[in-house]
Order: sequence, then C-alpha cells, then structure tokens
Amino acid sequence: MLKKTYPYYLANKAVPANTDLDVRDKYTGKRATRVAYADGATVRKAIVAAHKAREAMAAFAPDQRRAVLEHCVQRFGERQEELALALCIEAGKPIKDSRGEVTRLIDTFRVAADEATRTGGEVLNLEISPRTRGYRGMVKRVPIGPCAFITPFNFPLNLVAHKVAPAIAAGCPFVLKPAAKTPIGALIIGEVLAETDLPKGAFSILPCSNDDAGLLVEDERIKLLSFTGGLVGWDLKARAGKKKVTLELGGNAACIVDADPGADLDHVVERLLFGAYYQSGQSCISVQRIYAHADVYDKLRRKLKAAVAKLRMGDPQDEKTVIGPLIDEAAAQRVESWIKAARKGGAKLLAGGERIGNMLPAALLEQVPRDSDLYRKEAFGPVATLEPFDDFDAAIARVN
Repeated sequence: MLKKTYPYYLANKAVPANTDLDVRDKYTGKRATRVAYADGATVRKAIVAAHKAREAMAAFAPDQRRAVLEHCVQRFGERQEELALALCIEAGKPIKDSRGEVTRLIDTFRVAADEATRTGGEVLNLEISPRTRGYRGMVKRVPIGPCAFITPFNFPLNLVAHKVAPAIAAGCPFVLKPAAKTPIGALIIGEVLAETDLPKGAFSILPCSNDDAGLLVEDERIKLLSFTGGLVGWDLKARAGKKKVTLELGGNAACIVDADPGADLDHVVERLLFGAYYQSGQSCISVQRIYAHADVYDKLRRKLKAAVAKLRMGDPQDEKTVIGPLIDEAAAQRVESWIKAARKGGAKLLAGGERIGNMLPAALLEQVPRDSDLYRKEAFGPVATLEPFDDFDAAIARVN
C-alpha cells in the first residue's frame, strides 16, 4: 500500500515540508496519497546545492558510483511489487505492464552501474603531416556538471531512470522535477538514493509547478537540461541559454504491413496490439497509423478488428486488464473528440465504444481524413487508424 504522505528530497534529504499535492488513483478518482510540493525558493536551494556538489560528485570515484547504483538495483528488486503498485495507482498503468516498467527501472540502473567504471578516454594519432610526427592527442571525459531533469507522467519510473542513473554513473549532481500527476515513483527512487553515501547536494527530487521548474531551464549554473514531454520542449530549449539540451517531444508513429510481412498475420496483429494499445496508447512511440498492403488489407483488417474489440478495459490492478484509464478525463475527452471529428469527416469506426470518465475503450478506425487531428497529431490514447496502400514507396511517403 502507499504511504499516507511522501516528502520531497532536497540536497539528499527527505523534507516533509507540506502535503500540498494530492495524487489520485487514476481508476477510482479518489485521493491515493499526498506529496510535499516545492516552491520556487526550494528549487533555487536545490540548484545551489547541485552547483556546490559538482566538484564532490566529479571526485566521487567510479567504483563508488557503481556501488550506489548497485545498491539501487538491490533495493528496487526488494521493493518491486511496491513500485509496481504505486505505478499502477498513480499512472493507471495495468499491473502487468507496471511490473514490466519496474523491471526496466532495475535493468537501467544495472547497466548504469556497469558503465560507471567504463567512462574512459581516447588516444588519437595526430600524425597527419611531417610536422606532427610523434604527436598524440588525448581525450578525457569529465562530468558536465549539474543537470536538470523534467519527466512526464506516462513512464514515471523508466524515464526517471534513464536520466538519473546515467547522471550518477557520470558523476553529475541533478535536480529532478517529476510529473505532478505521477510523482510517487520518483520519490521512492529518492528514498533509495538517500540510503547511499552520495555527496551532499548530489540530488534533489522536487514535485513543483511548471512556473517554478522554469528556474531549472534558465539558471546558468545548470549545465544540461533533459526534458521528455510535449512540444513545449522547443520553448524550453529557446530559454535554456548556453546549457546543453536533450529533448524527446513525442511523435505520430506508423507501421507498414507489406504484402509479405515476413511473419504470420496473427503475429503481426499481436505486435500491433502491443504497439498501439500498450498503456492505453499513452506512449511517445505508440503505433497510431497502420498502413497495410492491399493484398493483405482485408484479412488484416478482419483480424485486427476482432482483436481490438476483445481488449479488456477496467481496473488496472486486475491482472486481466489491458486498457486502463487515461491520465485524466480531459485527455480522454480530447481523444474522444478527435475520433468524433474524424468520423464526421468520413472515417469508419471498426472497433471502439463510449467514454466513461477517463476510461476510453480501444478504438480502431479506417478511412480517416488526412487533414484530421487524429491523422496528423499525436493522439496519446488507445486509438489507431488503418489505411491500405499499393506501392511501398508511397506508403513510406505517407508515414513521413
């Protein structure tokens, strides 16, 4: 079960400053727990702490970094079901998929532990002319310094892991802002990190407002910003100044099923179901557009339609549930409105049903207008479109 309250982490220490942030069970809508919510002054303190910790973290030996990460691997393994349940509740992710994400969390920290002692350098031969005979160039990799991480709601463990674990392996202090709707997993990670001997100020994990998180974007003491989310990332990059920026801003992924797909169509359908409807389509790599060659279109259409209609929607804590809730009702309403607009424009609904709050049954459509939002934009919901093609090159052109 979840704790009644969770602190945030400032400069390695748990701070039960308040319980201002409600985190709701995405299936029941009831409050699941309350979380400490950082203000702008706290974010500034975290930046100062990370800046002061930069030399200590750089001097923190690779074997020490590895030991920290190995401790995390062990503790996450011991708390595996707790982490999965927290993810299931705060994100609405079906429990089987939640357990899979915990496994990914553990794997990511394990890989980072292995890499912590492999941050080597390079020796270059510079003998490109008589003048440079005997010359060598040496490259040494050094920690970039304080990092800021902003993560989204859909993978509260995995996307935190892919930022935090490499930062520790490289010797970089960091400040993390997890998504306000799904902060629990990140705070449990903070709880485990607080058990280690990381240098003072090495990490802060602060649920906070987007406005206060702007300090992480603009402060020059932060040397790298990593953001995973929507197109607002372009604005963050414009405001980031000279710091390095890494962005992942979503997509509108497609899959082409050729006349000879190289696999049985039942297997193709199985993979399409996973690609399109995993976590109710709330994934940046969710398959949203499916292009099938005319030779296999009717058969694939029939099989896929039947399979989508059978996807079970319900309580994410039920082992048989495949389609859980969307992150909130507004998200479900938006996806529903896109489906309705596409149908009004001539699209045909092959599978789907009525929305109930933030629950939206898996939907499959064909004949979707190419100027519709459902075709052009990232739906981030349990919906996919199906379209035939005759020429492979033409299908590639449509995908892009």
